[in-house]
Amino acid sequence: MTMKKFLVLNGPNINMLGIREPGVYGNGSYQDLEDLVRKTARELKVKVTLQQSNSEGQLVTWIQEAYGKYDGIVINPAAYTHYSIAILDALKAVKLPAIEVHISNVHQREEFRHHSVTAPACVGQIVGLGLTGYALALRYLAAR
Repeated sequence: MTMKKFLVLNGPNINMLGIREPGVYGNGSYQDLEDLVRKTARELKVKVTLQQSNSEGQLVTWIQEAYGKYDGIVINPAAYTHYSIAILDALKAVKLPAIEVHISNVHQREEFRHHSVTAPACVGQIVGLGLTGYALALRYLAAR
């Protein structure tokens, strides 16, 4: 049996975890996030590739490149969640099961954060569970 492979994508400012608004996003760093994802992947016996970009176009390119290479995507589009039709279209195009993850509970924040334009291309969404949301998303995709 081939080992499942998952792409974990993070959008703008996720690289600033632990520095940017710790009251909202927690004290964990981006390195802590990477360590948690890699540890979860080892436990699940799956492969993961982690990518982070502040550029919408780069995220779209990585989603497109996932076609035929990965079994699913965990994505935190960050600010692009609320307006990126390009990311929505890329997720729809590759037809891979995707889980949208948000570290904070977006529904307890500003009104504009309550709507995701990218979620309709995803099989599910995890919000407000901190970095643990990434581990839960991987567990779901691995069991699919």
